[in-house]
Amino acid sequence: MDADGSDPPARPLRVLFVCHANLCRSPLAEGILRHRAAERGLADRVEVDSAGTYAMDGSPPHPRSVAIARAHGIDLSGRSRSLEPEDLARFDEVLVMDRRNLADVERYVRLSAFGRVEGPRARIRLARTVADPGARGADLDVPDPFRGGAEGYARVFEMLDRIAHALLDERFGPRPAG
Repeated sequence: MDADGSDPPARPLRVLFVCHANLCRSPLAEGILRHRAAERGLADRVEVDSAGTYAMDGSPPHPRSVAIARAHGIDLSGRSRSLEPEDLARFDEVLVMDRRNLADVERYVRLSAFGRVEGPRARIRLARTVADPGARGADLDVPDPFRGGAEGYARVFEMLDRIAHALLDERFGPRPAG
């Protein structure tokens, strides 16, 4: 309890989305989750970021990710950054876009030149398993839309939107009807 006798506010849910370069999928997922949390009045209860396993730090999101987000009223204003070993202790959830990204992230968990990650660890899982726990094989991956044109970005947006809603439902209960 706080000094005034009230319960302290719950610590925000910290979510990190990870893809390869942190240009297309993970910044789009970050923007969608931030937007959907705000729509539900949960902006102060969700912290979200994105990173890449092989990112070129400081690059803006891909123009097609920015365009599809803007078409849905979502602003993508972040810059790419590389995944850091400390991220695995700082975030509650690390949601990766595909099985290759998962293998890259899991290398950070094992002993390496970076040493073992100490302290509490994030739950690391494929992002699609949040919205579709029964997914198998290629259905586990959020495909890289880079060569898919506008249709590829639209399809990835829909996948990531379902993931954002499913994560918020999982952690905070179903969204209000209407």
